Amino acid sequence: MAYNIVLVEPEIPNNTGNIGRLSLASGSNLHLVKPFGFELNDKRVKRAGLDYWQHISLHIYENIDEFFLKHEGKKMVFFSSQATSSHWSIDYQDDMFLIFGKESTGLSANILEAHPDKTYKIPMFNNHIRSLNLANAVSIVVYEGLRP
Repeated sequence: MAYNIVLVEPEIPNNTGNIGRLSLASGSNLHLVKPFGFELNDKRVKRAGLDYWQHISLHIYENIDEFFLKHEGKKMVFFSSQATSSHWSIDYQDDMFLIFGKESTGLSANILEAHPDKTYKIPMFNNHIRSLNLANAVSIVVYEGLRP
């Protein structure tokens, strides 16, 4: 089963590099929505992705509107620590778009308000943490979807 991992306005190059490596390992496509908090040729992106970066199925969009226009009608799910439904309740499907927001603030309120029934969270069991590292969150979601 192949997924589409979407990072909206990623800010940390190491996360993007690690997620790129994950996309290749899981057979997924990586979609990056600008603006980025770094340059794609940043050595930290390359270091985290190692020498695999050249093999990644990478798609880049100038903004979120371009992304939504190009993929209108596709099966999408969104992730936010503010959601009420757990990622365990997702009906994972081939070619699904798994959409994650930027590290500092997550997805915009506009996106979350437009898709309340398609927004999920990864449960956390301690009140002292607000969110998970983006690369870890993407890993959890992708491999939950790949689980037989």
